[in-house]
Amino acid sequence: MANKIAKAPVVPINKPEPGVGGYQPLNPRSEVLPAGWNGFNSRPLPSPILVEHDVAFTMRDGKKLYADIYRPPNSDNANVPALLCWSPFGKKFNGLDSLRLMTPWNLGIPDGTLSGLEKFEAPDPADWVPAGYAIINIDSRGSGDSEGTMVIMGTQEAEDGYDTIEALAKLPWCNGNVGLVGNSHLAIVQWFIAALQPPSLKAIAPWEGCGDLFREQFARGGIYAGDLFDKLIVKYMLRGHHGMESFKEMFKQHPLANSWWNDKRPDMKKINVPTYITGTWTNTMHGMGAIRGWLEVDTPDKWLRWHPWQEWYDLWGNPQAKVELFQFFDRYLKGEDNGWEQTPKVRMAVLKFGNADPIENMVVEDFPLPETEYRHLYLQPASLLAGEASKEASVISYNSETDESLAFRHTFREKTRIIGMPKAVLYMSCDDYNDMDVYVLIEKLDKDGKPMMNLNIPWKGIPVKSFDEFTPQQSTEVVLYKGPVGILRASHRAYDLERSMHPNWPFHPHEVEEKIEPGTVVKLEIGIWAMGIEYEEGESLQVRISGRNLAVNNFGTPEHTDNKGTHKVHLGGDHASHVILPFIQS
Repeated sequence: MANKIAKAPVVPINKPEPGVGGYQPLNPRSEVLPAGWNGFNSRPLPSPILVEHDVAFTMRDGKKLYADIYRPPNSDNANVPALLCWSPFGKKFNGLDSLRLMTPWNLGIPDGTLSGLEKFEAPDPADWVPAGYAIINIDSRGSGDSEGTMVIMGTQEAEDGYDTIEALAKLPWCNGNVGLVGNSHLAIVQWFIAALQPPSLKAIAPWEGCGDLFREQFARGGIYAGDLFDKLIVKYMLRGHHGMESFKEMFKQHPLANSWWNDKRPDMKKINVPTYITGTWTNTMHGMGAIRGWLEVDTPDKWLRWHPWQEWYDLWGNPQAKVELFQFFDRYLKGEDNGWEQTPKVRMAVLKFGNADPIENMVVEDFPLPETEYRHLYLQPASLLAGEASKEASVISYNSETDESLAFRHTFREKTRIIGMPKAVLYMSCDDYNDMDVYVLIEKLDKDGKPMMNLNIPWKGIPVKSFDEFTPQQSTEVVLYKGPVGILRASHRAYDLERSMHPNWPFHPHEVEEKIEPGTVVKLEIGIWAMGIEYEEGESLQVRISGRNLAVNNFGTPEHTDNKGTHKVHLGGDHASHVILPFIQS
């Protein structure tokens, strides 16, 4: 299969440097960290941990990947299950450093929560080793001292994961049961590895995992959106000796979805092991992958917990999350009869915005919620959303090369919940150019008509009490959420309904480019990121249409958009632009 996949451009990345990101030069060795060890001045170890540094795993093509293994001392024949944490960020780059570098107030996670042995976006060995698990933190292909060119997802990483799992299962200390665990990259890769069905993989916990790197991260709507990856992750976090496949250069050469891009979309229908999925409305990359995982993973033993928090807070700072992750893996890696199957299959969260606490653990029958009422609200000339389209046609416009936008508002007469997948159906034209990049933002407005924001971590854990107290440096998308966004380049408007996981989330193949004759009206069906928001009487939902992303900096910066001149939105008559919203009776 690998021979059929297009080759990507390879670019150099920074070499590993001792002391940077926790890196230590290759030095296979073992040591026992005693109970009370506190090498990072954070959390003392509750019991001793045997650390095997730089254990080599040989892949099917002969390349060696290196891992650190944390397990109980004297566990050579103790039948310990293995939890594999897979990513390229450095096996010793820990959560303590990542929180300090990338988040305000350490996300409100109390000092002393982490030991420093936890890999970035992975569980802490200080929790898991005393409970009889082995944590394996691996440097994926091309990262650190691991051999080969760095690849991000796709068949190569999946095969490497398969080979590592089967090698782990044969080690004398392992009981033969391996799980995959972790957040973000560590979650996304689980879809790919599990789809190959390694025999020793017995359970996965993809916590916040994107499901399609082209359509959900690097080229949403057909527009390059890799700035966060290029300017932060590649520049500061990825280190290796042999370069990496470049998303940025690949998009320059192949802005349409070729075999390489399509290899970055896992076949979730091939996953058949117990699966514990988490998601959150506020994440700008992972939510739709979590939803597709829930809909497509082929096992009755699957759970979806939709929480209201930032993903790292949920992983490291939410006590409920840790308890449930133990219950899940105790059941499927240790075989304990602990009642895990009684856990509700689907739980939702509902955001309220402002200073109000969100609703957590709302047990529902399924997702999308069976009682969902999909209402069409039509864009009106007076900046309103109404239940019926105007009979008379009209046109309004905005300058696509600025932050100018059009806004349409629906005010609620009673408390209302919108939970699920919305969609915009827009009739648009441009007299000045043959394409349009269109962004649709759904905002929540307070009773005075002012835009509201949501805090993605608990207010009680941080030193400020209102958004007015945030500094510009603290006002990051990690902790602040303005609302869900839909993105589409008009020339990529073709979609395949049969491959769409839901009518409101159209699957765009992105395999052809259909430019538009200037002045021609085209119909754009724009899937909007899933949402779960409660509105009080007098509050409003506002749909904002523009030529730039007004909510998220790393999706559709001006340097990547392909807009010129004035965009026209057509209303009423034969071109009744509207949104479709998932109303839930509260």
